[in-house]
Amino acid sequence: MSETSESRLMLVDLPEKRWWKVPFKLAGFLALTGLTGGLFAYGVAWLKYSDGLPNFPKVEEYRPPILTEVYTGDAVLAGEFYNERRKVVPYERIPKRLVQAFIAAEDADFFDHFGVDVLGTGRAATKTIAKKLTGKGKVQGGSTLTQQTAKAVLISAEGYKDATAKTIKRKIREALLARRLESELTKEEILYLYLNNVYLGHHSYGVQSAAENYFRKDVKDLSLAEMALIAGLPQAPSSFSPFRNPEAARKRRQYVLGQMRDKGMITRAEHDEASQAEVSVYPVEDVFHEFSPYFTEEVRRDVVARYGNPALLNDGLKIFTTMDSEKQRAAQEAVLWGLLAVDKRQGFRGPVMHLESKKEQEAFVDRSRSAMSGDEVTPGKYYVGLVTGFSANRLVADINIGGKTAKLPALGMRWARDVNAERYYPSVLINAVSPPLKVGDVVVVRAVKDVKGLVDDKEAWSESLAKEVPTAGSLVRLEQEPEPQAAIVSIDPHRQYLLAMVGGYDFDANEYNRAFQACRQPGSSFKPIVYAGAIEKMGWTEGTILLDSPIVYDDPENQNRWKPANYDENFQGEVLLRTALVNSMNIPAVKTFIELARYLGNKNEVIGIQKIGEFAKTLGFSTPINPDYSAALGSSCVYPYELAQVYATVNRLGVKKPTHFVRKIEDRFGRMVEDHTAFDDPWASLQDRVASGYARLWDPGEQVLSPESAFLVTDLMRGVVREGTGAPASRLGKPAAGKTGTTNDSFDAWFTAFTRDLVTSAWVGYDLNPHPLGKYETGGRAALPIWLAYMTKALEGREQPEFAPPPSLDVVQKRVDKKTGRLASSLKNSVQLWFKRGSEPEDSEPEKGSVDANQYLQVP
Repeated sequence: MSETSESRLMLVDLPEKRWWKVPFKLAGFLALTGLTGGLFAYGVAWLKYSDGLPNFPKVEEYRPPILTEVYTGDAVLAGEFYNERRKVVPYERIPKRLVQAFIAAEDADFFDHFGVDVLGTGRAATKTIAKKLTGKGKVQGGSTLTQQTAKAVLISAEGYKDATAKTIKRKIREALLARRLESELTKEEILYLYLNNVYLGHHSYGVQSAAENYFRKDVKDLSLAEMALIAGLPQAPSSFSPFRNPEAARKRRQYVLGQMRDKGMITRAEHDEASQAEVSVYPVEDVFHEFSPYFTEEVRRDVVARYGNPALLNDGLKIFTTMDSEKQRAAQEAVLWGLLAVDKRQGFRGPVMHLESKKEQEAFVDRSRSAMSGDEVTPGKYYVGLVTGFSANRLVADINIGGKTAKLPALGMRWARDVNAERYYPSVLINAVSPPLKVGDVVVVRAVKDVKGLVDDKEAWSESLAKEVPTAGSLVRLEQEPEPQAAIVSIDPHRQYLLAMVGGYDFDANEYNRAFQACRQPGSSFKPIVYAGAIEKMGWTEGTILLDSPIVYDDPENQNRWKPANYDENFQGEVLLRTALVNSMNIPAVKTFIELARYLGNKNEVIGIQKIGEFAKTLGFSTPINPDYSAALGSSCVYPYELAQVYATVNRLGVKKPTHFVRKIEDRFGRMVEDHTAFDDPWASLQDRVASGYARLWDPGEQVLSPESAFLVTDLMRGVVREGTGAPASRLGKPAAGKTGTTNDSFDAWFTAFTRDLVTSAWVGYDLNPHPLGKYETGGRAALPIWLAYMTKALEGREQPEFAPPPSLDVVQKRVDKKTGRLASSLKNSVQLWFKRGSEPEDSEPEKGSVDANQYLQVP
């Protein structure tokens, strides 16, 4: 064979010897082509879908929406405000086991992949396309923890609707952003973002919030079982909710624990122990409604007005109020107790409902039995029961409460007369349970321990009825939802703190805050303002003689005739100014108002009344006074909060200062936003007290009333509590000064008074005035008991000094005759009064400047 033929043979045989390399070459070619195609597709996707992708901040600049917390002055949580309830915690504080639990449940290959689950994303895309084309099948997710973090970033930037749309575009944008996250952040930083962003149901964003909401723990204190339950929630927070579906939550927890065991994250023993733990979670604490809703809502309104709603809901402010939690509880208890007492004196408005047929009654008892769940009737608790019969000659009613029979004696419902504002409560107390109650009536009752618990009001006690009270079985007394409303405001005048405030009976039923929003007639509570004007502007004294005699005021323009009268409809003739205020006499107050108006207006009444209104605004009222003489008796409306502030100004010897209900606000980093801390606040840090105390040195307040005039007004109101209409307040056992207030027909009842360290105003009335509180429901009877109940607790164990004038005041004390105002020659019928130096009587002559304002009026 020739050389040429041999060479040709070799060329022909070569492919037969290397055929096996062809598949590899083909595979290489396809791989290279696929890679090139993939890169090309990635580039196309990037160009098409990356436009507008949000920039995510560096980890140290991570600023997600977090909750704002409101605290009392003594560091009790009073409320939370948020769009997303989130608390950001450093990665180092998150337990390693909790991190492992999330990885085991959501993304076992987290530390190995490059951010995107290609197969899962492809599968999800295919299913999405199939769903769109055929309308069948389910849209499926396929996300790594990185992709879920990217999704959270998209939600923040684009809104929930667009960022969670079940579209290929959204999935691609999520994958592109996930790649950016992986390229620019460490795995630990991605976990930090994820674990503080992930929604875990139950109002929980992030693991710290979930730990608090579900288990009322800090995240670092969670058990393994609790960690596994939380880690199982992201996939479907509602479906795996331990509240809605505890069994589904338990199974999901088992899955997470099993994954952790299989991947060597926990031992079998740990797995078995955690698997045996019960699924035990807590409801979200609604501290806003449960603690002090009126106070906290007023804080919210103030912060929103000054900083905006987004700042409140997203910026994680820490708001420290001036509220004292113990005093706030005392105020709420006093309002509830006082309103129940006032409401019962109005009479019984009837049962909750009446069930006529046996079928209806049996159905009600069955529902009650189910609600009771076998519980016994417990003293102190309220129940809704059915009247099933009477015994002991209608002195006892049988009340079915969840299938159990309780006894309602007549002694426990003596107040349940028909509503009649003209009848005097003690004279119309009833002595039988029927006719007010009928068989089939559904009523509210309160279980009591013994016969003494049947009655709160001493006026309703009856020894004879007490003997008829059954000795066996559960005892209850009749109750009803109060119809009147009340408000209480309590101020520390020296620290300028609003310590307690209640705006009504039930915030959930009515958010209207009567302490701040209800403009009500103050009645005689306004008289100290009138007398303060006379003392300050005209130089009158406590011993100025006033004539208590009938007057008539004609208003030709409106064709009205006004004839004021005293509460007891009697006239005393000549009286001291002090006597007039202490006994809340109307005629002397009107005459003082007239004389003050003529003085300030240079005998022009219209101008004079305007100037009295300006004087009132200088003291702290924002509302105008009526342009007539009825303003002397408190016919012009005021806000309880402002009335308390004006009395606080008198307490501070005429210095007007703002009252704060927000002590301090910090931002999410603890930086000060505003600070009104008093230098002697025992709950504040030394730094806050020094800084804010120094700032207050440059804000001494405005002297709107001379110290001497303010002291004289305080002494006058001290007499009101010692011996006048406010005498029951002396049961406080501490020196107090104040004034009752009652409007015509008792539509509004007030008592505003103060000790040296605490100013408190209490109001009682109806929102829409459907009828009066009652002919005898004065400020001393309706509002003063609320004031007293609160102040007794608020000042428990805290001494209060007498109202002695400081050495700097230029005042002197003299004993004068109660009738003439001249210097007294004996102790009989005399009283010690304070005078500005130079205005005191020096001899037995009548005091100079005594005025009979009646000379300007028509006397019938």
